Amino acid sequence: MIETERLILREVTTADAADMLSYLSDKNVVKHMGLVPFQTVEDVLDEISWYQSIYNEGTGIRWGITLKDSGKVIGSCGFLNMLSKHNRAEVGYELSKDHWGKGIASEALEAVVNYGFHHFQLERIQALIEPANVSSQKLVERQGFVREGLLRHYEYTNGKFDDLYMYSILKEEINLI
Repeated sequence: MIETERLILREVTTADAADMLSYLSDKNVVKHMGLVPFQTVEDVLDEISWYQSIYNEGTGIRWGITLKDSGKVIGSCGFLNMLSKHNRAEVGYELSKDHWGKGIASEALEAVVNYGFHHFQLERIQALIEPANVSSQKLVERQGFVREGLLRHYEYTNGKFDDLYMYSILKEEINLI
């Protein structure tokens, strides 16, 4: 669990499935994630199962983003593709559209990045972002991430190849909390 001024980042459970379906079924939330909008609670249960599998395999960790005053899961943030041999990981996140523009994603991302550098001894954290996802690019840039380049046709999702910008931040580039 990670606590910030307004948020508690915690493990999601099957009890959170309905809350998660409310935002993962929104095409605006998932359009830059390489996913189609979720249709059923079973889709969300598969996502929760994936969160558990990456944690158990040691290749990632995903926290549910909750507001302290409600406890309802409104998004998630965490690491995937962790490579301990190279002390690096990829960060990912999504947030319910109802909470966009309130600094919540920024607060969660900052906490997760600091956690990664401090607790996992990461040297590098990277983010892969579609060129059309300008708001996500601005979010990571405000956190100190640097755009390194464009990975052409890097992923195949939803029947098409996606270009992705590679962003990164190094441990030495931030002040750990």
